[in-house]
Amino acid sequence: MSTSPDPRTQCAPTGQGRRPPVPGRPTFLRGRLSLFGPLGLPALLFALITWQVAAHGPLARADEHLSDRLVHPDRVSGLLADLGNVTVAVPVLAVVLGYVAWRARAAGRERWWLPSLATAALMAVVPALIVPLKELVARPGPPVMGPGTGFYPSGHTATAVIAYGGAALVLIPWLRGAGARRALLVGCLALNLGVAFGLVRRGYHWPLDVAASWCLCAVLLLSLRLLLGRNGRQRT
Repeated sequence: MSTSPDPRTQCAPTGQGRRPPVPGRPTFLRGRLSLFGPLGLPALLFALITWQVAAHGPLARADEHLSDRLVHPDRVSGLLADLGNVTVAVPVLAVVLGYVAWRARAAGRERWWLPSLATAALMAVVPALIVPLKELVARPGPPVMGPGTGFYPSGHTATAVIAYGGAALVLIPWLRGAGARRALLVGCLALNLGVAFGLVRRGYHWPLDVAASWCLCAVLLLSLRLLLGRNGRQRT
């Protein structure tokens, strides 16, 4: 006498230790969302600040009132602002990139040139982004700067962030110990805060000019980090 098979025994095995798919967020979206996470916030803040400055909205007006209280030109603020000059920041970056390339080649790394070349290219991209934005927004500067436009976003801030931040990014893998890496990051942060303080205190830029450059350069540096991290994974 034949008996009908038990339907429970007809299920295909899922494999030992393997769990069946769980409905939820599509897999192909996870990578895109993980990329948007770190890049999306600074990009959104940059867009918001740019809109407020271009429209002279409440945020821009509050920025100008704040600047009036902060401006107090002195020698120290001028020296700190000068750390964002191309003639100061770019040579520092060039020395670090040369050292990193030498170390990577001596260690026999594949594509030893990529971190230094990518960071140098990023530094070259900065004026190509900043100059058109300055012309498009055409924001006047603080009163101590006299007549004229083109103060938004801050080119000195962008130069400092990409130069010092890029140097730290490519140098960190070659440092031994968490203490050395932490000291490098703290030093990089201190340099950029010093430049920002000097620019605002001296009256060279409004605070939002500096903040917008930070947001824009955060997107650039995070993109560089993703590129270098992907190159490192492919190498291993």
